[in-house]
Amino acid sequence: MEIFADYLARMDNPQHRNRVEEVLNWVTEKFPSLEPRIAWNQPMFTDHGTFIIGFSVAKHHLAIGPERAGIVRFSDEIVQAGYDHTKQLVRIRWDSPVDFSLLEKMIAFNISEKADCSTFWRK
Repeated sequence: MEIFADYLARMDNPQHRNRVEEVLNWVTEKFPSLEPRIAWNQPMFTDHGTFIIGFSVAKHHLAIGPERAGIVRFSDEIVQAGYDHTKQLVRIRWDSPVDFSLLEKMIAFNISEKADCSTFWRK
């Protein structure tokens, strides 16, 4: 995925880089209609110009940002998956598996909920 190549190349830890690349590739394959892009120095995916999901990395975790509505909607499932979360993001520790089923639900939820959205972020 060319658009994310520079972002991934700047990651020092090869295991973290591989995990992020795996997740970004999975999103691209599972949701080919989404537009991959870098904004605010982070990889994200949009649909008709509106934000769907974003990712960022930290020392101890991969962060997934489905917007607050996605956190509220899937809060119980996020906790059941063993992840910790804030109002804006889900933290997946580097030593924890990615729950791709949950990720798929969050992305599908945002695509559906934001189908008629004409702004980047929810209002």
